Amino acid sequence: MSCTLVFNPFFSNSTIRESRNPPKALPCSGPTARILCSSSAPDHSTATETSGNNASLTGGAYDFERATTSLSQKLLSSPKKVTLVRHGLSSWNQEGRVQGSSNLSVLTEEGITQAERCRAALADMHFDQCFSSPITRAKSTAEILWEGREQPLVYLDSLKEAHLYFLEGMRNVDAKKKYPKEFTQWREDPCNFCVNGVYPVNKLWETAREAWLEILFTPGEDFLVVTHKSILRALICTALGLGPERFRAIDINNGGLSVFSFNKRGEAMLKSLNMTAHMYTDHIYHY
Repeated sequence: MSCTLVFNPFFSNSTIRESRNPPKALPCSGPTARILCSSSAPDHSTATETSGNNASLTGGAYDFERATTSLSQKLLSSPKKVTLVRHGLSSWNQEGRVQGSSNLSVLTEEGITQAERCRAALADMHFDQCFSSPITRAKSTAEILWEGREQPLVYLDSLKEAHLYFLEGMRNVDAKKKYPKEFTQWREDPCNFCVNGVYPVNKLWETAREAWLEILFTPGEDFLVVTHKSILRALICTALGLGPERFRAIDINNGGLSVFSFNKRGEAMLKSLNMTAHMYTDHIYHY
């Protein structure tokens, strides 16, 4: 199935039509933006055309200037591209335990294989720097991913996982029985989950903003970041201007890749979310 979007600035509505034949642009008197998509032809890419003022059009939107919230609040030295990676499967992932900031969970054999698949999938990509959480399961994943690269790994405390206090290390089924109120709130209303006056998810939003500043003000343009699911959720949401109440609106698989681009004003555009093709095939990324 193919679809065509034709945009004409002199009419109030765009036209979308579907057909099983190659799409043809509808006639119009002004500049057009066209989207081609196909569910059956993987070699077909999104069409990119140029408007009359030479602004590159992809999907009809040619720029994201002032369209999102700035994370930096001041100009960066250059635009940035940041690839976020969740660590490989860990022992506590496998055992169904609450991990949090604990450093006792390690990569399983499957997790090591997942990290190796990430490395192979990103082998053709250039990165100026790799940032990682210093917690073992992320650190081990980063070491595998970064093997053979010249620059040293940089470990940021701001990339550590959320601290979940007494729940850490407990199997989910046991935590649910022993602390039913707290566990249910963590799972169903994490934004309001509170321990001794501390709100771990709100704290996570603070550290995510700290991490972004450390990353974005590092010299270079292309960065790799290896960390954990909860802090990844916070990184993605803060970049998109979403609050902690959206914590569980995003999920990231072990070894999943997400990509952001930032303009010089520190405004983010999410390019890809939770890419996992490399977990099942020998896919090599180029972006």
